Amino acid sequence: DLYVGGTEHAVLHLLYARFWHKVLFDLGYVSTPEPFQRLVNQGLIMGEDGQKMSKSRGNVVNPDDVVAEYGADALRLYEMFMGPLEQVKPWSMKGVEGVYRFLARVWRLVMEVDDEGVWSVSSALQDVPANKQLTKALHETIKKAGEDIEKLSFNTAISQMMVCTNAFTGAEVKPAAAIVTFLKVLSPFAPHLADELNARIASKFPALAHPGLLSDATWPTYDPAALIEDEVEIVFQVNGKLRDKARVPIQATKEEIEKIALASARVQEFMEGKPPKKIIVVPGKLVNIVV
Repeated sequence: DLYVGGTEHAVLHLLYARFWHKVLFDLGYVSTPEPFQRLVNQGLIMGEDGQKMSKSRGNVVNPDDVVAEYGADALRLYEMFMGPLEQVKPWSMKGVEGVYRFLARVWRLVMEVDDEGVWSVSSALQDVPANKQLTKALHETIKKAGEDIEKLSFNTAISQMMVCTNAFTGAEVKPAAAIVTFLKVLSPFAPHLADELNARIASKFPALAHPGLLSDATWPTYDPAALIEDEVEIVFQVNGKLRDKARVPIQATKEEIEKIALASARVQEFMEGKPPKKIIVVPGKLVNIVV
C-alpha cells in the first residue's frame, strides 16, 4: 500500500519492484497494475554542518552513540520531530537534547525522586478523574496524533503531545487513568518509556494501567464533546498589574465576570480595602480594576 524511500530509489529498487510487478500483472499472477498505491520520498538527513553525511567530511552521526547517551526513544522521537518527512533536514544534537528533556518531563508525570536519588511513583499521581482542561487537552491530542499519523505528519503529532504534557505537568494532581491513555498515544513514538511508565502505574493502580504491552492496546477514541471550548481564562489586574486569573464560562456577562474578579482573594489583597474607581472588562481576556 505504501512505499517510503529516498529519491535515489527511483531508478533502483522502486524501478525494479514496479517492473517485476507489471510482469506478474501481465502474466495474470497479481490483480493490480502497480505494486504500491502511495509513494512517499523522505528527505535526506544532513550532517550538523548542513552537508551530506560522509566519512571524508567527518560529519557522520553514529546512531549507536546517540542511543548510548540519550536512549533509543530519544533517537526515534527526534528523527520524527525534525520536520516534515519529505524535507531535507540537518541533524542537530541540541535537538536530540530537547527531545530527551521532553521525555524526562513525561517521566516526571508518573515518577518522583527523593533526596537520596531514589525514584518512586509520584504522590501526585492519583485515581481521580481529569478536570475539564486536562480532558480537553488529552482528547485534542488523541484526535490530532491519530490524524497526523495517517498523514505521516509525525512532527506535528509530537508537538501536540508536548502541549498535552505541559497541561499534565501544570496540574497539582495527576489523574492516573488519563495519563495511561496519553501513554497509549505516546507508545508508537517512544515505546520503551511508555511501557515502563505503564508498568510503574500498574504497581500502584493495577486496575487503571493497561495489562501487557501498550503496543497491543487499541488506539484511544476521542470524545468530540470534550473538544468544545465552553470556558475561557480571564486575567485579573489591579491598576494594570496582573494579580490573579480564573476560568469563567465563555457565555458569562460582564457583570458576572466583574463579580468573579472582585471575589478573588488576591484581587482583594491588592485593592487594600479601597473601593474601585473604575472596572474595565474586556470579554474573553481581562478585567482591570482601578483603585
